[in-house]
Amino acid sequence: MSQLPPEVHHLIDAALSEDETFNDPTTGTLIPDDIRAIGMIRAKAPGVLAGIDVARAVFHRVDPELQVQGLLADGATLTPGSEVARVSGAAGSILRAERIALNFLQRMSGIATDTQRYVQAVAGLPTRIVDTRKTVPGHRYLDKYAVRMGGGYNHRLNLADGILIKDNHIEALRSRELGLKEVIQLALSRASHTIKVEVEVESLEGVREALAAGAHIIMLDNMSVRQMAEAMGIIGDRAVVEASGGITLDTVRAVAETGVDLISIGGLTHSTMALDLSLDLEFG
Repeated sequence: MSQLPPEVHHLIDAALSEDETFNDPTTGTLIPDDIRAIGMIRAKAPGVLAGIDVARAVFHRVDPELQVQGLLADGATLTPGSEVARVSGAAGSILRAERIALNFLQRMSGIATDTQRYVQAVAGLPTRIVDTRKTVPGHRYLDKYAVRMGGGYNHRLNLADGILIKDNHIEALRSRELGLKEVIQLALSRASHTIKVEVEVESLEGVREALAAGAHIIMLDNMSVRQMAEAMGIIGDRAVVEASGGITLDTVRAVAETGVDLISIGGLTHSTMALDLSLDLEFG
């Protein structure tokens, strides 16, 4: 991710503005401009690295003269003490950029780490772990990139990426006396040939209707493992199958063993725990 898209640069600028990075009375009062330092970013917990290029962009935005050397690449396995990056230059600039750079690194690495746990839990099975659109506003590009660094895959980046018929779409059209099958057929008839149509179902009856209508992808929403296994017996290879809703590390393997193609985990991005990393200044 060495070439960051404009939306990431806008996000960095917003974060620096929020933190009043260029109006820091602590650093401005105490740290002379001519003090040089080296800042070592190290992991304090095991995990997976993600976000090194974003952190580099933060330091360069604060001070283009800072030298930032990535010592590990995104996707690397971290252990406590792993040296992630080396930043050298004006100590005041490093201090001003420290918190924002670490915020990005810690969140993204936390997502990558959590994703890897799910990926490892289904190892040996063909099922893919995918994310959702349950991301922090403004961070979707970075959140989804971090999922990939953890070995997962991306669901829709945004609403334009496909047709996903959910319960509220179905309920809205029931007021026009359309059933599930008719809703799916309406979507198929109006969709571009380049767009897949996915539908969320909560029962085996819904599975049968979705199949009869010709849905490309069927999402089994909040079903038990037993129900998913029954659904797979009905669907076979006639549609791609996604499992979603309340799936945890304790249950993900059993879900994958039913034969579903995809397992979507909203928690990868909406409630991830940041990975502990720190920056320590060194002098001389």
